[in-house]
Amino acid sequence: EQFFSPTNIEEGYSLSIVSGQDGSRLSHSHERQYYFALQSLTLWRDIIDDMFRLWAMAESDLLSESVSYALQDTGQGFQRVQQSPQTYKSMQKILSRVQGKVKQWIGSNVIHLGDHNVPNSLTFIDKYTQVPRILSPIVTCLENVEKICEEDNGVKAFIDNGFGGVEQLRKGILYDFFKSAFDGSGADNFYDAGSCIDGRLTSAWNWCSQLQDKPFYCIFKLTGFTGFDGEFK
Repeated sequence: EQFFSPTNIEEGYSLSIVSGQDGSRLSHSHERQYYFALQSLTLWRDIIDDMFRLWAMAESDLLSESVSYALQDTGQGFQRVQQSPQTYKSMQKILSRVQGKVKQWIGSNVIHLGDHNVPNSLTFIDKYTQVPRILSPIVTCLENVEKICEEDNGVKAFIDNGFGGVEQLRKGILYDFFKSAFDGSGADNFYDAGSCIDGRLTSAWNWCSQLQDKPFYCIFKLTGFTGFDGEFK
């Protein structure tokens, strides 16, 4: 919200995406993509805030004596595929709450749970505990860019000459993330990724896997980045 507006498009910073271009599986105007990214982040925040209750529901579903499971090959190895009614109901409540907060809801509201995408409630919890692992390194980089410039004139000159300064660098990183981490990519078909609730996280992970190819990857390293699955400095 600080760097982008849904109605005003700054030259060179349009968030619009087209299916089939740059790996995108979705087609959104700048305004739709702005709200799609914003509502996805809002949803993740509310899920994390409610994680204690979700975890309790997940354990109850997983150990339920009334809901059986089947051992199936989901394409990611053999998994315990089991419906999770309590976790699903809790997620529906969170989703409904978030939909009431945002101006408009973009994309699908399908929640994958108990299928080959998210076989059971334990897998569900594991997926959403990854949200901080995705976002923390990005936040750390954005927050520490100014600090590394103050500490080293060479780094400051590099950022000024290569990225147009600290604020332009921050905006460039966020522009790439908001546009490419919420484009429906990361799977072989639209059902497995796309705009569904689970697919948004899949796309974000796909962006993380491509970070080393980004022009600002060196800035992540300079600010202490070691990976999306480890300690963050």
